[in-house]
Amino acid sequence: MSAPSWKDEKLGTKKRVALWLVEEVGVGELFTKNQLREAFPDTSQVDRRMRELRDHEWRIDTSREDPSLGSHEQRFVRQGTSVWEPGKATSRHGIKVTATDRHALLLRDGHKCRSCGIGPGEQYVGTYVASQLDVARRTVRMPGGKTSVQLVIECNRCRVGGRELTADLDDVLARIDRLPVYERKMLAGWLDRDSRSFSEAEDLWAAYRTLPGDSRDAVRAALN
Repeated sequence: MSAPSWKDEKLGTKKRVALWLVEEVGVGELFTKNQLREAFPDTSQVDRRMRELRDHEWRIDTSREDPSLGSHEQRFVRQGTSVWEPGKATSRHGIKVTATDRHALLLRDGHKCRSCGIGPGEQYVGTYVASQLDVARRTVRMPGGKTSVQLVIECNRCRVGGRELTADLDDVLARIDRLPVYERKMLAGWLDRDSRSFSEAEDLWAAYRTLPGDSRDAVRAALN
């Protein structure tokens, strides 16, 4: 099926933006917010319509995902579902997130990335890059084998890296059932506090794992 022209005003804005990206920008290429708005001068909320393409497996990076981009630059990384084809413009996830929803999710998740624990505006270790938090859609495998798409707060790094991941709630619940009573109580305490502390030995183990081979040999020798 040949694609229509992005200039066809009979199409919805989301379809036209998708076609504009394919026909005028091209996969892998940069464009600016001004170029998008100039292409659709009489269209309100064109930025939002473009963001909705992410629900159809389109990948459009901003400076949040790619720090090499300027604040007004974006990169068309991957084409997803051909939303201009009949029946394909409906969101795969079916979850719309409003500003109120986002605020509630940030409160629920403690204004922290649930994957790495970084807070908003904090710098990643060893870099001058500051984190930005946003809502991510995560596929979850439920008990019984069905999957569900649920919302979670993640930083820009984890959100991009986790797009293809599936969380396995069924496996987590099964493993909890196999825990001895004292470990279940310990885990319940961590969940109540939403944190856990690490012993000095555990911190040293983590540090040891990052050392080069010769240094790991020196640590092992020191313990013998």
